[in-house]
Amino acid sequence: MAISDASAAHSTPSHPGEPFDVVVVGAGFAGLYLLHRLRKMGLDVVVLEAGNDVGGTWYWNRYPGARCDVESLEYSYSFSEELQQEWKWTDRYAGQPEILAYIHHVADRFDLRRDIRLDTRVVDAEFDGDTNRWTIKTENGLTLSSRFCIMGTGCLSSAKVPDLPGLASFKGDWFHTGNWPRDGVDFTGKRVGVVGTGSTAIQAIPIIAKQAAELHVFQRTANYSIPLRNTPLSPEHEQRIKGQYQKVRQIARTCPSGVAGFNVADKAALETPADERERIFEERWNFGGVGFTRAFKDILFKEEANKLARDFVVSKMLAVVDDPEVATKLTPKYPIGTKRLCADTGYFQTYNRENVTLVDIEASPLVEATEKGLRTAEREYELDAIVFATGFDAITGALLAVNMRVKNGSDLKSKWAHGPRAYLGVMAAGLPNLFMVTGPGSPSVLSNVVVSIEQHVDWIADCLDYLRANGLNRIEAEQAAETAWGEHVDAVANLSLLPQAKSWYTGANIEGKPRVFMPYMGGVGVFREKCDAIAKAGYTGFTTAAVAE
Repeated sequence: MAISDASAAHSTPSHPGEPFDVVVVGAGFAGLYLLHRLRKMGLDVVVLEAGNDVGGTWYWNRYPGARCDVESLEYSYSFSEELQQEWKWTDRYAGQPEILAYIHHVADRFDLRRDIRLDTRVVDAEFDGDTNRWTIKTENGLTLSSRFCIMGTGCLSSAKVPDLPGLASFKGDWFHTGNWPRDGVDFTGKRVGVVGTGSTAIQAIPIIAKQAAELHVFQRTANYSIPLRNTPLSPEHEQRIKGQYQKVRQIARTCPSGVAGFNVADKAALETPADERERIFEERWNFGGVGFTRAFKDILFKEEANKLARDFVVSKMLAVVDDPEVATKLTPKYPIGTKRLCADTGYFQTYNRENVTLVDIEASPLVEATEKGLRTAEREYELDAIVFATGFDAITGALLAVNMRVKNGSDLKSKWAHGPRAYLGVMAAGLPNLFMVTGPGSPSVLSNVVVSIEQHVDWIADCLDYLRANGLNRIEAEQAAETAWGEHVDAVANLSLLPQAKSWYTGANIEGKPRVFMPYMGGVGVFREKCDAIAKAGYTGFTTAAVAE
């Protein structure tokens, strides 16, 4: 069923390429739900996926210890009551294999695979205003045509490998955690170097340390980490949550974080007596997980409050490290929560192992890779394997990897040359009929991303339904609306301490990337209200039209 009466019949296309109503790029959480929603609307949809199976982030990130930091019962779809009741999670926080198995179950349960093309990486997408269609080309030579293109490529899916001189000469094996071999890696008896100490490394290092003969951890920036406190999921707890799932999901959709299990703080640390404050900090520490900075409402907004939280966490983190010199190197220097807060299982204790050495590459930077290993400014470290836990070109990397443009008009790369802007994180002005799921300017990585994905997918699907109902087939964000939204995103972020840190939230981990605070800090519930109000008012800030095709 076509999106509007103005569309050409698929049997006699006036455009090159295999025709569809919608092409979706990416078969992770976003792509699968998009396919399910749009197919139920009667649209002709295809999903293009670079990997050789579905799963998105959880397909590529198979590194040792990969685990979600949102509780399993919340890091899951809510669109199907039957699905959320039938699937049984094993752990409080699911590991990568279990999450991938869940995604496979969803793909099979809703018969999604028949409209997904695997091993199909999109490299080029051009919109022709005359035909009102996108022409999409893939690395393996396919050409497709669609009225709408939706990017479900994920916020953390463009792996960042350091531009390290000499890497091609290294005689051992090297890996990036964001593109891990499907069959895994055995480090038993090997001399291993891990570069990076962010969230991924903090999960992987304790496990690699148990296998390796020697492990050198190359740390530039020390990071905060809260114990995850993962446990098997008890049947009683599971039954309790599933018995009130509707209530839990509604709380998640309307609260700031998208996680019903995170408390919404009503007290300020600076206004709480010291003994009570310490009790609350201790309670959150023992509860575990990344919700710690939500213990008080001023931790991310007042430097004095942040320091109280920082001092507590540092004292707890480093109490388990035996060597005072190592503990000093592991002490973070930035305000807690302004970079991604990590959650760990035995990370700091790992530095008490005799086979683990912490290398401070802030003091003595990495210079090059050699045939034998890695060289810093001070010395060479001989290694059999190198693991780069160096993160991602976050939020925009996967979008800009596709040459997206309008014929004789705008292109996304030029448009974002001075920083990414997208109206509601869903559309970029100048690029008609192109939607993004959890793009820049949406809560995305500051939220339970599955909740944010479902919100964006539902909003996009409702928008396409609105267009069809009104005989329309083109929609485009207005430049003024995009600019105003970007200014609002900046203003909200600048109320907090977060923009102060050199983080991937601002693109600071990518050389030459414009510094813009990309996610929306206003919260999931507030963002949803704004999006719903815009839709209810007839999609204010968007231009719509019926175009002959």
